[in-house]
Parts: sequence; C-alpha cells; structure tokens
Amino acid sequence: MSGKIAGGIRRILIIKWSALGDVALATAAIEDVRHAFPDAVLHLDTLPAAAKLFAFDPRFEAVFALPLRDRTRRLRTHFLWLRRVRAARYDLIIDLQSSDHTRLLLAVLSIGQSRVVRRWGLRRGFPYTLAPTVSVGPHAAARMRALLAAAGIQTRSLRPVLYPHADQFAHVSALLQDLGIQPGRYAVFLPGSQAASWLKRWGAERYAELGLLLHRRGIERVVVIGACDEADVCAEIVASINAEAPGVAVYLNALSLLEVIPACAGAAFIVANDTGTAHIAAATNRPMWVLCGPTDPRRVRPLGPNVRAVQADYACLNCYRKTCRWGPRPRCLERISPHAVLALALEGVPAVAGLRVYDDDT
Repeated sequence: MSGKIAGGIRRILIIKWSALGDVALATAAIEDVRHAFPDAVLHLDTLPAAAKLFAFDPRFEAVFALPLRDRTRRLRTHFLWLRRVRAARYDLIIDLQSSDHTRLLLAVLSIGQSRVVRRWGLRRGFPYTLAPTVSVGPHAAARMRALLAAAGIQTRSLRPVLYPHADQFAHVSALLQDLGIQPGRYAVFLPGSQAASWLKRWGAERYAELGLLLHRRGIERVVVIGACDEADVCAEIVASINAEAPGVAVYLNALSLLEVIPACAGAAFIVANDTGTAHIAAATNRPMWVLCGPTDPRRVRPLGPNVRAVQADYACLNCYRKTCRWGPRPRCLERISPHAVLALALEGVPAVAGLRVYDDDT
C-alpha cells in the first residue's frame, strides 16, 4: 500500500450491485483489493440476482443482498441497509457501482457520529474521499483500475476471479463425460441475452451455421449454454445443427451461474453475444469472441487477455436501442458472417475486411 492511505483499515465493504456481467467483471478489482488488504475483513453488498456468484467465495466474510430496487419496499429496505452498514463499523467503503443511488446512501453515511470516514468511488466529488485522478477510457475495468491506482493498490488481475465449489466442477465434469464431450474438442456458444435486450442476439440461424462450419473443420461438439430467457434460441440452434450433424450439439440448460465456468473451462474457444454470461465465462481465460452491434465493444467487452470483441463497420453502431430502426433484425450484427467468425476464431486470421476487432489494447 502507498502512504496515501492511512493504516488501520480492518473492515471493508465493497458495493457492486449490477448488472450481472458488470458484477462478474468487478471481481478482478475485488481480487486486487483482497491482495492489498490480506488481513482485513471483507464484506460485499450486491443485489439478489448477483449474490449467487459469491456463494462459495473465500474472500468475503459476508455477502448481503437486499432488494434495494424493489419499489414496493423501498423505504424499509433502505432503512435496513443503512442500519446494517452503520452497525458494521467499516473503516473503508469501496463503491464500485458509483451510481446516483449509491452516492446518496454514502452521503447519509458521511454524517453523524458513526460515519464512515473513508469512502472510495469511481466518480469525483462528494461523498467520495478518493476517486480516480486521471481520465480513462469508457470500459468499467479501466475506471476501477484507476481508482485502485489512486489508492496505491497494484492492479494485477487481468480477468474476473470467481470461485465455483469443487462439487460444481465435479458435477459438470461428470455431465460432459456422460455426453462424450472431451476437453479441447468442443466449442461453447453463449447465444442469448435478456429478453428485453434481444437486439444484442446474433441469431439462431447464424450460430447454427457457425456450428456446422466448425464441425466440418474438426470441432467435435458444440455446447450451447443459456438461461430461461434464452431457451428458445438455444433449442433452435441445437435442433438446426443436429438436423444435419446428429448428436454434435447439446444444450446445457440446467447449469447454475457458477457452473458456467467449469463448462467453459475445457472449451477450445467460446463465441458469445454481449451478455452477462460471457463475463462469467471470461474467468476461465479461454479464447472468447464476443459479437457486438448495438452496444459499444469498448464499454462492454468482457475482461481478459484472451477476449476479443467483433463488430461490423456500419453507420449506426452503438445505438443502444431496444429495436432496430431498419427492421425486425439487427443489421449491424447480420453483417458479421459465420465464415468471418470461423476465420477469426478457428483459423487465427488477425483481421477480416469489414469487421473491427477489439481487445485489451484497443
């Protein structure tokens, strides 16, 4: 630690609420905090949907997840949050969310006899006592690293750090073995997104075509992973591939969030949409290609040295719209062809005409 931070930091609260992929991404910064304060008691405040990511995490003595965005219980839940945080008597709060919502709560915690003196955040100004001192790029990981650098903390974690239980590794290993799926001989597709963000989906037809191209080039199996919101597109991909190459594709539809990690750990590579599951899979450090269109790869690319984001050259990129102005299908994503992804992911072609590729150095 640098002399910028006084000693005596024994109890730390880290705040990171959402979204799911952003919480997974933040675990790299969390790992750096853990290394900087190896003897401190570490607590995490997140939302219920993300709490499952930390069910077996040894870095935290406690993880609490109150439904702070539930409008029906807003006043009571916020009162409980403030009471709990005050009672814990933290020496330091690190706000990796740094939204207007968390800033307001920390402003309340800055007053009174039991105030939390040290409050770090990603945005300058009140109520934070420490914030990034330099302007950085748009990626959330860059802002988190800038904050830790301002505190004199070494930022050495290059990808998310998550902790599935040993039983989860064993369960997924047995599942893949029963299906005849061998490490290094399969690809993983993460073809979904939240139902409200369907515009980020590359599409079942293109994923199915890519799966068949990969199989013809020596990839033995294709493993498709998706949650309930994504079941329709996942099932369509598997059915289309198996119609031409029976038994090649399988849909793993009953995995927990943390089981995504052992399922992806043996993959030759991963192809994904801009989805929260891709950020979880990035913890494996397997080669990953993330297909972007309406969202900016410079902001949303999962963290990791083996992650590449692909985006087509198109006039209306990064629109962040819920519907495409040109019709029912996102034209920006349609311009990324399965043959182009094959060339990038399997053949090692560094660039394809008409596509932009983003990585850690972009």
